Amino acid sequence: MDFIDYYKILEIKKDASQEDIKKAYRKLARKFHPDVNPNDQLAKQKFQQINEANEVLSVPENRKKYDQYGKDWKHADQFEQARQQKSSGSSRKRQGWSTGGEGEDFSDFFNSMFGGSGPSGGSIKFKGQDFQSELRLNLQDAYKSQKQTLTVNGKNIRITIPAGVENGQTIKIAGHGGPGRNGGPAGDLFIVFSLQNNTPFKREGSDLFLDYELDLYTAILGGELIIETMDGKIKLPVAPETQNGSKIKLKGKGFPIYKQEGKFGDLFVTYRIKIPTNLTEKEKELFQQLKSLK
Repeated sequence: MDFIDYYKILEIKKDASQEDIKKAYRKLARKFHPDVNPNDQLAKQKFQQINEANEVLSVPENRKKYDQYGKDWKHADQFEQARQQKSSGSSRKRQGWSTGGEGEDFSDFFNSMFGGSGPSGGSIKFKGQDFQSELRLNLQDAYKSQKQTLTVNGKNIRITIPAGVENGQTIKIAGHGGPGRNGGPAGDLFIVFSLQNNTPFKREGSDLFLDYELDLYTAILGGELIIETMDGKIKLPVAPETQNGSKIKLKGKGFPIYKQEGKFGDLFVTYRIKIPTNLTEKEKELFQQLKSLK
């Protein structure tokens, strides 16, 4: 596996703070997100690289290993163990084992271990490569838990997608990555969710927001509306003299809270008063009369 400079991908310096990493990731993720760049394969590839870089650099322990071991950072613990075994006995040195000097390619060292060049050469097990896949869903699809079958490396994997998953959220399917080496465990599969909003609602966490166009007459006199929610239609009373921009909260009518069965956020409805157009002469006359009363 070739070396990938995660700092370069996120366009930051090696001494960047954790906050710098977070800001850089958010900026680039928005820029290259598939929703912003539909049918753009280069943007999709860039988005995956950005997510991969963030997964490594945003975790201090992973970042430390990456800074020290480069492309072999995932095998840092095994390398330390193997290096200790290399230098623990003089008999191994006599059999031609090197000491892993500075600048040595750690992958070459791992290969020498697999080759059985020493008595314990076959004892170090290495986890397989992790895989990453993107799964696209409509927002409506994420409202309820569902099962899907994915095909990874020719194998069908049936997964349950919990209701309330977030756009950009990653879940891990253990053991469905690349095969391990030297008897080591298989890698993991990381699934990144890409949610496309196919609804009139704006989502923020588990809360939903809706702008509703209210006619002038109902706003003035009051009445009753039928509003579509993610879970069906509901009746909603409108108070007389409702003002433009007025907001109401419908408790529990928002989005499911992730992995909290039966719990939902709220739905916030903002009224946008629609001014009537193409008035008849009679209607204009009536408005004039109303104006004179004021």
